[in-house]
Amino acid sequence: MTDAITSTQATRGADATDLVPLTPPAVQRARKEPPGRSGVPGPRSRLAVIWSYRWFVLVALALTGLAGWQAMRSLAGPSVAVDVVKRGDLVQTLVASGHVETPFRVEIGSQITATVEDVLVEEGQAVVQGQPLVRLEARELAAALSQAESAVEQAQARLRQIEELALPAARETLSQARAVLLNAERSHERLDALQRSGAATQAALDEAVKALDVARTLARHAELQVRASSPSGVDHVVAQTQLAQAVAARQSAQSRLGYAVIAAPRSGVLISRKVERGTVAQPGRTLLVLAPQGETQLVIQLDERNLGLVSIGQPALASADAYPNERMQAVVSYINPGIDIARAAVEMKLVVPDPPAYLRQDMTVSVDIEVARRDDTLILPVRAVHDAASRPWVMLVRDDRAHRQPVRIGLRGVTQFEILEGLREGDRVVPVNAGLVTGQKLRPVPP
Repeated sequence: MTDAITSTQATRGADATDLVPLTPPAVQRARKEPPGRSGVPGPRSRLAVIWSYRWFVLVALALTGLAGWQAMRSLAGPSVAVDVVKRGDLVQTLVASGHVETPFRVEIGSQITATVEDVLVEEGQAVVQGQPLVRLEARELAAALSQAESAVEQAQARLRQIEELALPAARETLSQARAVLLNAERSHERLDALQRSGAATQAALDEAVKALDVARTLARHAELQVRASSPSGVDHVVAQTQLAQAVAARQSAQSRLGYAVIAAPRSGVLISRKVERGTVAQPGRTLLVLAPQGETQLVIQLDERNLGLVSIGQPALASADAYPNERMQAVVSYINPGIDIARAAVEMKLVVPDPPAYLRQDMTVSVDIEVARRDDTLILPVRAVHDAASRPWVMLVRDDRAHRQPVRIGLRGVTQFEILEGLREGDRVVPVNAGLVTGQKLRPVPP
């Protein structure tokens, strides 16, 4: 039995040894591995391979589509947003900047030299005519006025003295002198007659002549005194002159005392204050600046190259830089005949008929002056015109290609030009920044 078992094991071993060369490792693996993982891939195996390369496939498809799109675009030309010539109203304006200003300003100062006692107003305050603004020290001025009033009273007393005392006394003296003269004349006549008849001596006659001369002199002096004291006489005229001088001095003192209170000469707004309490005010020194109420104007500087386009009466729209969304109407009212050579500009003034409440002095403003207008004309945006300053031309779209077309420009607005020749309504024009050349194909895109 043992022999049989041994013989059987030997036979199996021999069989196993003989089969090894007939079964390669690949066949053995194929017998152990499931279908689809053998040397010949199955359907599921092919899908797995394709899926592992999915991003590469997508990129390849995208590049292929892009290449085709670029090819079509190169053939049809780039897409360009074109401008269309159309009819409309065009306004040509000139833009300038300036500031708000009243037609004139009042510089308020002191007419005397004095210390400022009090300032009664603030900068920016609205004042009315006659309102006190500044008060000056006035003690010396009040004393001068009192002295002047005393001089007036003295002159009036002197005039009354002449009229009420000197003139009546002179008249009485004249009456007495005339009576003495009459008596002397009669005495002289009697003595003269007696001397001729020998009844009187020559000495007596000489005394009579002397008395007559004295009487005549006294009468003449009395007449002169009456004449001097009369309303047309010297003494009366001198007294009246002294009274007039005293009255004038009193008025001057009153005026100087009035200068101690500086009042508003007109109604308006104080736009500047250069005085404080304790300041020594002097004639010629500006203390306050007043912008009077009334007409408001805009002062601008316009380039002299545009001087030929503007004229008095042209309308304009203005806006303050502080309120850019607010507009106000204005009218050109003044053009300076001279040119500022340093800035090559001309000064212009515009009147604002209805100034808004927010408008303030010296505010910066921008002004658009309407210098010309065309209604129902051909217009084209500025961006579509080449060499507008010299020989204007446009890139006209014809048969989906760009063609150079000369044009003639009329009015020149801020954003649009008037086309006089070279284009028709509905023509499509390529903007300057499109970068196309003559003859290049394009695909126009309507605006």
